[in-house]
Amino acid sequence: MANASAPTTHQGTTEPAGHSQMPQLDLSTYVPQLFWLFVTFVVLYVLMKRLAIPQVGRAIEARREQLDADLGRAGELKAEAETVLAVYEKRLATARAEAQATLRETAERMAAEAAERQRQLSQSLGQQIAAAERRIAEGKDDALAEIRGVAVDVGRAVVEKLTGSTPDAARIEAAVDSALVGPAG
Repeated sequence: MANASAPTTHQGTTEPAGHSQMPQLDLSTYVPQLFWLFVTFVVLYVLMKRLAIPQVGRAIEARREQLDADLGRAGELKAEAETVLAVYEKRLATARAEAQATLRETAERMAAEAAERQRQLSQSLGQQIAAAERRIAEGKDDALAEIRGVAVDVGRAVVEKLTGSTPDAARIEAAVDSALVGPAG
């Protein structure tokens, strides 16, 4: 049977009324709880210090080394890219200079060719103009010679119509020659 001297509580336990039923709040068990808390803390501290923290430290160090290696590689790649860019810009400048020189030479050559064609055309046109002027002068001389003949024939016909007699040919020719030379001179 249960202890007869212990008073019973409302729930049928031997604990006096007003006491807590939670063992962690029982003052009589504080010292053992604190002892086991201290032991557990020390064990966990030692385990963390010996196992977990070194692994975390190694992981952090490995990440730092990887990051440093990546940064170093990035620096090398950047320097290489800058070198390639400098070479590219130099080649581009050289190509532009060569293109400008080629363009200038081509323009000069084309200008010289155009000037030569212009000179040849001027010379050819000059020759054609001189030939045309000679032909015009010859045509003018021929026309004047024909006009003289026509004028002599017209003068003879007029004199015959007006006088009814045939005039002297030498006299008509002299009159036409003086009339042709007279107004011009």
